[in-house]
Amino acid sequence: MIEAKWLYEIILIIYGLSLIGYFIDFIQSNRRANAIAFWLLSMVWLIQTVFILNQIFIEKSFPVLTLYDGLSFYAWVLISFSLIINKLFRIHFILFFTNLVGFFILLLYISTGAQEHLHGQGIQLVNEILITHITLAIVSYGFFTVAFLFSIMYIVQYRFLKEKKGLDWIWRFGDLNKLDLYSFKTITLGVPLLTIAIIMGVVWAYAANAEFYWFDLKTIGSILVLIVYIIYLLLRLVKGYSGKSISVYNIAAFLVLLINFFLFSILSNFHF
Repeated sequence: MIEAKWLYEIILIIYGLSLIGYFIDFIQSNRRANAIAFWLLSMVWLIQTVFILNQIFIEKSFPVLTLYDGLSFYAWVLISFSLIINKLFRIHFILFFTNLVGFFILLLYISTGAQEHLHGQGIQLVNEILITHITLAIVSYGFFTVAFLFSIMYIVQYRFLKEKKGLDWIWRFGDLNKLDLYSFKTITLGVPLLTIAIIMGVVWAYAANAEFYWFDLKTIGSILVLIVYIIYLLLRLVKGYSGKSISVYNIAAFLVLLINFFLFSILSNFHF
């Protein structure tokens, strides 16, 4: 049972890393990230295929007869489609969001199944999902904080260069283009981490039968933070915003994050 729990954890870790890789490829058209994500996802597909074949040929049961088994087969189908799309087409949008849904379904399958079949270890696994949810959310906030600092440095250096002040030390801040790029890259990492964290929080609440509040201020605030940073990416990639304008937006986005982390946490019904 302990080995099964570890295997579930390994699957989720590999799938989560694959999802981050596909998001980076989706945002930056990074072929290396795509290749790594593809092979990680292939590992998840292989493990799931072994599980399904075992159920069909050893347990003599096709995995569609119950809702629980259906979740497993559904996740396998989505992963299979993702691998096919990745090899035959270059449709980043469909690829990433198919994997996002697949991760949610697989996480739901593992967490609900663990409660029934792993007993004490299942409860431990569900609790670890909660710990991972909190950890990933805080790590994503760390990335957003670094992005905020890069934007602050950009604004300060931009102003000094414009007014031609402090030129003897201002170069320590770094090149304006690099500061802008670093801010973008850290947000690109923070967004998928926060997305996975929110998904894990929802699944944990469902699997643990916790009283979950969609209208809780912290829940709304976390989704709002994610939307704010997704808008940042849209403004940059679709509208072509860069430099000072997007740095100002990033600073404002970080203020939303601070409100959610400190104020909404205090007013929340079940968050810390």
